[in-house]
Amino acid sequence: MADPLPLTDHLAASDEPELVCTPAVRYVAVLGNGSPGSNEFYRKKALLADVARTFAPDGATPVIEIQYWYPEGSVPVGIADFYSVNPIPSLRYRIMTAVSDGITDDDIIAARSTAASSMDDPADHLEVFALPESTAVQVMHHGPFADEFGTLERLGGFADRAGVTRSGPHHEIHLDAFTRQTPQDALRTILRDPVT
Repeated sequence: MADPLPLTDHLAASDEPELVCTPAVRYVAVLGNGSPGSNEFYRKKALLADVARTFAPDGATPVIEIQYWYPEGSVPVGIADFYSVNPIPSLRYRIMTAVSDGITDDDIIAARSTAASSMDDPADHLEVFALPESTAVQVMHHGPFADEFGTLERLGGFADRAGVTRSGPHHEIHLDAFTRQTPQDALRTILRDPVT
């Protein structure tokens, strides 16, 4: 029996694809659907950051994480072809920022009130969401989001050689804050996929 994988730092990844064990993480999250570059996507992202900032002692900008998947009935996709088979506007997503283990839905309601974000829409449902410890493949992507295709091809090839397949939503961890206007050449994004 193979040795268990060591637990990785949640916010770390190598420039080369790797098989890791990711830690359990608790989030405040909001759901959405459609293209990641849409006005609605950026509004929800800004709302979540405003709310999460109230949990940070220094009001620091939180690390934004996003899960992506396609609705039931879509063409099945793997890791390498995740963004190249189904229409991007059909994507479902969950925008998340990590919070401490003790945070509850009531705390989120209070934080949302305190934040009084100009990006808020009463239709948005913010909630606590938890990811369990899991096995995943991951790699650090450097640069524009539009160049992720090549990095995902490398990650998918690595998963194939390791004999593992994607078993849940594609996960992106944005280590650098960004807006629609942010130059993307220096952005670092962890591309992570849970596998079995």
